[in-house]
Amino acid sequence: MYALFVVLNEIDYMEDILTGFVENKISGATILDSQGMGSAIANSNNKDIPLFSALSMLLGDAHPYSKTIFTVLENEDMVEKAVGVVQEVVADISGTGIGFMFTVPIAKVYPMKKED
Repeated sequence: MYALFVVLNEIDYMEDILTGFVENKISGATILDSQGMGSAIANSNNKDIPLFSALSMLLGDAHPYSKTIFTVLENEDMVEKAVGVVQEVVADISGTGIGFMFTVPIAKVYPMKKED
C-alpha cells in the first residue's frame, strides 16, 4: 500500500482532480489547507529582517496557500492511475509552481477501534 500526497498550488484544479479520482475508483482522499515555508515567511510580520523582506519581494502573492490531497492506494497500479489523473488535469498549465506529488509506502493500516 502507498500514500499519495499531492501538494497543489493551483487550487482551481482541485475539483477536477477529485472528479478524476472518483472516475478511476480512487476514493477516500483527504484534503488539507496548506502553506509553503517560503510563503509563510514572506507573509509574516518579520518584514524588518532583510532575508524575510527579500523573500516577500521575490515570492509576492503568487501562491500564498495550497491544498494537500492525500489518499491511501492499494497497489502501484492505483498509484499510477492517480498520478495520471493529476498530470492530465494540470497538463494545460504553463510555467512552474503548480505543485508536486510524492508517495510513501505503508506497511500496515490499523482500525481506530478494536474489532470484537
